[in-house]
Amino acid sequence: MVHFSRLILVLTLCVLALTSAPLWAQGADQPSGTIAVADSAEQDAAIARRIREILGELDGYEDVTVTVSSGIVTLRGTAIDGPALSRLNEISGRVEGVVTIENRVQETTDVARRLDPAIERFRIRMEQFINYLPLAGIAIAAFALVVFAGLLIARMNRPWDRLAPNAFIADIYRQVIRIVFMLGGLVIALDILGATALLSTILGAAGIIGLAIGFAVRDTVENFIASIMLSIRQPFRPNDQVEIEGDIGKVIRLTSRATILLSFDGNHIRIPNATVFKSRIVNYTRNDERRFVIDLGVAYDTDLARAQDLALRTVSSLPFVINEPAPAVWIEKLGDSAVILQVAGWIRQHETSYLKARSEAWRLCMAAFDHAGIVMPETTLRVLGVGGGASGSSTVPSATSAPKITTSSAAAIAAVSANIGDVDASMDKELERIVATERAEKHNDDLLKKDAPEE
Repeated sequence: MVHFSRLILVLTLCVLALTSAPLWAQGADQPSGTIAVADSAEQDAAIARRIREILGELDGYEDVTVTVSSGIVTLRGTAIDGPALSRLNEISGRVEGVVTIENRVQETTDVARRLDPAIERFRIRMEQFINYLPLAGIAIAAFALVVFAGLLIARMNRPWDRLAPNAFIADIYRQVIRIVFMLGGLVIALDILGATALLSTILGAAGIIGLAIGFAVRDTVENFIASIMLSIRQPFRPNDQVEIEGDIGKVIRLTSRATILLSFDGNHIRIPNATVFKSRIVNYTRNDERRFVIDLGVAYDTDLARAQDLALRTVSSLPFVINEPAPAVWIEKLGDSAVILQVAGWIRQHETSYLKARSEAWRLCMAAFDHAGIVMPETTLRVLGVGGGASGSSTVPSATSAPKITTSSAAAIAAVSANIGDVDASMDKELERIVATERAEKHNDDLLKKDAPEE
């Protein structure tokens, strides 16, 4: 019985030890001491009082109430507008000791209360505008004075006409001067107003707009730049006969947009300057000496040396053909029914018409060949049918020869020399007269100058 009692006592002590172990551990980890409730209440009151003082100094928070409990700030009431409502959290969160914020403030719907700040802001801005008027007047006057000075300088003709190679470039100089003075006046005016930071915004926007416009009018910009280059280094002069992109005519004028030609039919040909600048330009007038070439066909059984000599002597005897460079004759190719000779002669195209000279050389060489008995065959077709000695029909070229007249080369040349037609440049002079008349009518819109540098 004693042993049983002792066993009961030991088991009871073990159970007590096990149940009391967590209490010992929890008590050992917790801080000791008491919580100062009075100090926490004073701190909450100080936080609430500080927030109320801040809101009292600001507009739009007249009916906002502030309560603080254990560092938790609760805001109730109405604010004047959305931005004022959003600033509440920022204002309250900057007060020391705030743990978190419960913002229950709503935006007011009172019309009178909403209009009062707007009217006050409008009044303040009107007062600022009125007070700003004298300074704005000074800034506008400074801007106008600088711009007026730029206009006066740009209107001066003597310095720009001396510096620029032509009127078009001089006008560009004037435009640049106007723009520079305008920007300078704008900078001075903004500096007087204390708004120079606005200039970078304006220039940035202008740059973006200019870039967009540049892409939109890329062809126009390219044409404008080509006009400048052509006016500085002029590849042709008024009345020059040129070929551009297959179009041939006399140059009337070079404008800021296009080059205008007068065709031999009297029509105007307008070519954009961008095309002219990039194209292959053939100027037939730049050199006074010009060569013409004619083709002459002779039969295969012709004495080619005699035919070449006769053609050369005939062309050389023409009064409008110059001796230097000398005329020349050569065999160009072997045709189907003739040997093709090419005869070249040089003329002074400012005195002799190129087309008339070539026409006369052709006519007189053919007449000389005819008098000398040199056959210039015509291409014919011979048809062979069944029973005509061939198994079928075919067409083959053949040459029909005219009766040969035995005449010496000297006699042939003498026979044709007395029959030379008029080859003066009267036809070209008529075109030059038309060009001169049109240039006189629109002389202000011309970039070509007689004394401009040539390429």
